[in-house]
Amino acid sequence: MRVILIEDELPARAKLQEMLKGIDPSIEVIAMLGSVKETLSWLRQNPMPDLAFVDIQLSDDHSFEIFKQYPIQFPIIFTTAYDKYLLASFDYNSIDYLLKPVTEDRLRRSLQKVKSLEQHFVQGNLQKILDHIKTPAPNRILGKKGTEFIALNMDDIAYFFTEHKIVFARDFSDRQLIVDKTLSDLEAMVDAKKFFRLNRKYLSSMAAIEKFRPDNGKIKVQLNPDPKEEVFVSKETAPDFRGWIS
Repeated sequence: MRVILIEDELPARAKLQEMLKGIDPSIEVIAMLGSVKETLSWLRQNPMPDLAFVDIQLSDDHSFEIFKQYPIQFPIIFTTAYDKYLLASFDYNSIDYLLKPVTEDRLRRSLQKVKSLEQHFVQGNLQKILDHIKTPAPNRILGKKGTEFIALNMDDIAYFFTEHKIVFARDFSDRQLIVDKTLSDLEAMVDAKKFFRLNRKYLSSMAAIEKFRPDNGKIKVQLNPDPKEEVFVSKETAPDFRGWIS
């Protein structure tokens, strides 16, 4: 596997290269780059790598600027000290997101993920891999409360809802966090076996539905935690809801 490292901290770059060689001696680090400008110049003059490890905050700008200016065709594993870029990373071929300091065990699992995707989509069919990782079904999602960003496990989320054009996630402990996605975006991301779009306002997990009953062709749903308002599934969507929940 031909790999490039985009990292401006020399000790972090050397440590990452050392761990990669220790995990898989067949990995070839073909370039180590430290800035947006240097990386763009290298990409324009060399064949595409198989994989890139990319720090987000580089010496001259965020690494996202690289991918805005150059159409890449390879998967990326982001390495950063900050979790606030997790959602944004999905837009740039992100296959994993590693928080520093990167451990050997976490790095090993990321490489296994790369290999499993290659096997799943047949080796060489990179576009299918990239299409898949651009719209992952995440195990967690980033929410915001005040100035803090908090990673929520998807299994802990009762439902998503929108209010005054802002989307919120409410978990089973009744925390409410702002989510930087539309309900349609979230509907495309979540596991369809676990979540259902009840109506224009609510996307609920199955575990949050305490009970439901017919109501003039519609379905009235009782959610937990209580949203403090009545929630209905429309007549048109009711058959799909019954099929999903059964």
